[in-house]
Amino acid sequence: MSVFAVEYVYSPDQSDLRAEHRPAHREWLARLVEQGRLLASGPFADGTGALLVFTADSEDDLHQLVSEDPFTRAQAISAVKTTEWNPVVGAFAKYV
Repeated sequence: MSVFAVEYVYSPDQSDLRAEHRPAHREWLARLVEQGRLLASGPFADGTGALLVFTADSEDDLHQLVSEDPFTRAQAISAVKTTEWNPVVGAFAKYV
């Protein structure tokens, strides 16, 4: 199991679309927390995007997971950047 940092980039002109799909997005996130697949998530304070920290078997598994996000399905995200991450200190280090 690997840990991945995922950055969502938001466009200001998609804010209404995100607001419409936010309840379903948060339900999806809550299910992933229960499954141990989502370690943390939240929007950036400046509103330009969000950071999500997932566990996944592979990058392909991660991409499949992100494709199921209601925000992704509604095209409410301008860009997604994924990076495999190796936390060595702190709360997430136990997942590596």
